[in-house]
Amino acid sequence: MNLNTQILFAAILGVVFGFLLNAFPETAFVEHSLYGLGILSSIFIGLLKMLLIPLIFSSIVVGVSNLQAGGQFGRVWKITALCSITTTTLALILGIGCAHLFDVGKGVDIQLFQADMQSHQSPDTLTPSSFLSNFVQNTLINPFKAFSEGNVLAVVVFALFLGVALVQGGERFALVRNSFQQFFEIMMMLVGWVMKLAPIGIFALLAKLIVTEDLSVLSRLAEFAAVVTGTTIFHGLVVLPLLLWVFGRMDPITFFRGARTALVTAFATSSSSATMPLSLKCAQENLGVRPQTAGFVIPLGTQLNMDGTALYEAAAALFIANLMGLDLSITQQIIVCLVAIIASLGAPGIPSAGMVTMIMVLQSVGLPAEAIAILLPIDRLLDTVRTVVNVQGDMMISVVVDRHASESTTDQG
Repeated sequence: MNLNTQILFAAILGVVFGFLLNAFPETAFVEHSLYGLGILSSIFIGLLKMLLIPLIFSSIVVGVSNLQAGGQFGRVWKITALCSITTTTLALILGIGCAHLFDVGKGVDIQLFQADMQSHQSPDTLTPSSFLSNFVQNTLINPFKAFSEGNVLAVVVFALFLGVALVQGGERFALVRNSFQQFFEIMMMLVGWVMKLAPIGIFALLAKLIVTEDLSVLSRLAEFAAVVTGTTIFHGLVVLPLLLWVFGRMDPITFFRGARTALVTAFATSSSSATMPLSLKCAQENLGVRPQTAGFVIPLGTQLNMDGTALYEAAAALFIANLMGLDLSITQQIIVCLVAIIASLGAPGIPSAGMVTMIMVLQSVGLPAEAIAILLPIDRLLDTVRTVVNVQGDMMISVVVDRHASESTTDQG
């Protein structure tokens, strides 16, 4: 039984067990069961939090340091960066906008994580006038202090600086770069181990949610899943094809026909990394992208261009805030978008990787990491759709980049 099936069965069993416990309220069986469920869910969430800082740090350092290949493709790199920033920004605007339009998560008073909220700084203390000073004071600090305190933004800033330094150093720092690559691979292995516990964690979290919370939370969760899925599909079927048609001058039908194999594989595996070989093949053989362009843009996009992930994480942060009765200001929503971009850059191309980086987005505006428990039951379902959009974006950008890079070469010739 693969992990997807295990998580599905665990979610169903968790709901059933939760209703079973509700049938015997205020009994020793329920009390002991809730204690055991609390232990299991705490272990799972704790493991995710334990891996967050080293995973984000190593992923961003490796991702940025690998950009040294950009020096060989001057115009290709610039167009790739512009396209990635444009599509991700549009995805974020779409995600936040639809979350506001449908008021996802509003109308429910959830108490499950109130204790955790008390240990976090209230996002209401952050105003637009103090944003810059707070950002400098809380991010440009001793990196070891940031690691020990779990200051995600400070760790990200230091990782970006370190990655740029490795790029500038070139072959002088090849050994250091290889060491970070190996450390990142170790972290990915640990993430894989933790994900094997995901069925147990989801079972415990769902059962506890059913017993301790009003069941209207589940209806709000279903509404959120529908809104995010619809928004992601709209981005993939309307926004990206429109950009492709305008800037890449390719018929969307031709694109989908040529990219079909990779998109189906992305849906089935929920892994942009596993789909990358097929993405390269489809781009070169079916979409007419030159091998040198596809070989640079698609592997880079697998690491850095994740529209679906950014859209989901920004909308999810607003959803969690609404569930807890918090109104995020415009400044905090901008912070969410910026951190969602950074989190999507550092998200590994494996199933449910966004679950780990989601903690980073939540904590950026004072929301507790434990709140991802609400999202776990639907994460795998949404992961399939957003992975398809991530892969689609990589191939679409390769078409646009190749078109403009080839035109530049022709003009110079």
